[in-house]
Amino acid sequence: MSVDRALVRSIAELARLSISPQHEEAAAIELAAVLDLFEALSAAPVNALQPLSHPGDPELRLRDDVAVAGDQRNAFEVLAPAMSGGYYLVPKVIE
Repeated sequence: MSVDRALVRSIAELARLSISPQHEEAAAIELAAVLDLFEALSAAPVNALQPLSHPGDPELRLRDDVAVAGDQRNAFEVLAPAMSGGYYLVPKVIE
């Protein structure tokens, strides 16, 4: 698609962007490249394709549900400053 400086100025005004005159030509070239890419994408034959809910593999590969760490409650209770009835006691911070 052909994009000229006038179109770049018009788009910049609509988008409330400030583009200096020396950058208008570079912006026109980049905008034309993006529009050409969209034109190429729209020409792709997608009529026979079914929509995807997710682009990845629909089957989840799950690992075995195996415990890797044993019960360490006794080791943690030794480190705790205070315990009562199997619960950690902490200082009161809110009156």
